Amino acid sequence: MATPHLSEQEIIRREKLEQLGALGIDAYPPELFPVNNTAAFIKANFRGEENKVEFADISIAGRIMSIRDMGKASFAVLQDGSGRIQLYIKRDEISPGEDKFLYDKVWKHLTDIGDIIGVKGYVFTTKTGEISIHVHELKFLAKALRPLPVVKEKEGETFDAVTDPEFRYRQRYADLIVNPQVKETFIRRTRMINAMRDFLNEKGGLEVDTPVLQSIPGGAAARPFITHHNALDVPFYLRIANELYLKRLLVGGFDWVYEFSRNFRNEGMDRTHNPEFTILEFYVAYKDYFWMMETTEQLLERAATSVNGSTKVQVGQHMIDFKAPYQRISIYEAIQQYTGVDVSEMDESALRNTCRELRIPVDETMGKGKLIDELFSQKCEHHFIQPVFITDYPVEMSPLTKKHRSKPGLVERFELMVNGKEIANAYSELNDPIDQRERFEEQHRLMERGDNEAMFVDYDFLRALEYGMPPASGIGIGIDRLCMLLANEPSIQDVLFFPQMRPEQSAEIPKQ
Repeated sequence: MATPHLSEQEIIRREKLEQLGALGIDAYPPELFPVNNTAAFIKANFRGEENKVEFADISIAGRIMSIRDMGKASFAVLQDGSGRIQLYIKRDEISPGEDKFLYDKVWKHLTDIGDIIGVKGYVFTTKTGEISIHVHELKFLAKALRPLPVVKEKEGETFDAVTDPEFRYRQRYADLIVNPQVKETFIRRTRMINAMRDFLNEKGGLEVDTPVLQSIPGGAAARPFITHHNALDVPFYLRIANELYLKRLLVGGFDWVYEFSRNFRNEGMDRTHNPEFTILEFYVAYKDYFWMMETTEQLLERAATSVNGSTKVQVGQHMIDFKAPYQRISIYEAIQQYTGVDVSEMDESALRNTCRELRIPVDETMGKGKLIDELFSQKCEHHFIQPVFITDYPVEMSPLTKKHRSKPGLVERFELMVNGKEIANAYSELNDPIDQRERFEEQHRLMERGDNEAMFVDYDFLRALEYGMPPASGIGIGIDRLCMLLANEPSIQDVLFFPQMRPEQSAEIPKQ
């Protein structure tokens, strides 16, 4: 492996590492450092003389974020997983004897911003009123060989000057160090998922796992990633949805199943799309899409309240309220409302002409369902800011959905729109195996016309349906997009720890 090109700072830090070793100091010691407190707990609970005894023997560890040398004493800011706290390091305290090398040599000259240390001491309040730790013991836990991105300090507050998305998404670990507020987004994400999981468990749902590698990429209209299974010597696909496997479990006798799954779609990337994403899907026997609308409202109320303490969430310039009930409007009504055109009786040719008149790009591979989808997405969806259920889709758009009980040509389906984007997609599930076979065959014909997002025919799923699947309702909820809303983040990359990016152009990163 080639030796990486090192900056001047990186060379200096490696030299300091060697000097620490020469002094007999292991910069990466194997011994456990006994942490008994956190920065946040100390700052929230220390009350000076009233309870100083409780904070007389503090042991804390974290990363050095700033150092101010005062000669025979220093102030530093230490950051742990909970926040930041000031350290006061006095020369005679950490080097009590005649030999002052620990302070003069190690602390002042071999310690850098970014190093991880452990300290012991007691808590006090400075003359300026800042809660701090008076350090009497200091230990290296990890020497940082690479300097942190540019960090500025103003009026005692350390903050990050790095806002470049290219850096932040590619080096999320460094982003989290210098932008500790970013952690709150991911804490909110976990809190949201836990609230949703608790809701489903309370209702009687069973969390399950289904395959990521699939021989048929079913359950959605999307372009899959293709790989090869060496042991079986056959092509496999990364799943685009877990729907068909979860419905197999309904056939097998489970009444309510759910899964938080990682799905993969080999398509475009933008502020609301990432090729790898997380979705919650759940399926419930003996329910329909009307029941699912009410349940979705309850679920999202719970999630919003858990994350923000209220059903109201600030999203950009909008205050969005997840309090039930949500507006309901059919997709044909929405298209007519925002285009002035009634497309409910149009055939494929008329729809294509309408799209062209409205300056919507279309081509001959698009069937009726995709043309209607383009009409809605281009002309309507951005108008729906508050939560709204778009209902009653044409059958051509919904190959897995039960036909509408009272409206010929439509199916019992809804999409939940919030802030101009789809957040969820749900059906009364199609459980007629003959009808399902015909729908799959129509998808196959679209694939032959060149539609690379048309569904594959899943013969094993058809076989499962022939054993009998109970009437059911199912839903898929985009976890990443929902998190964007509840955390008020404008880009999907901001709610993913490690979003996909182009390979880095670096001598240190070898091409695979």
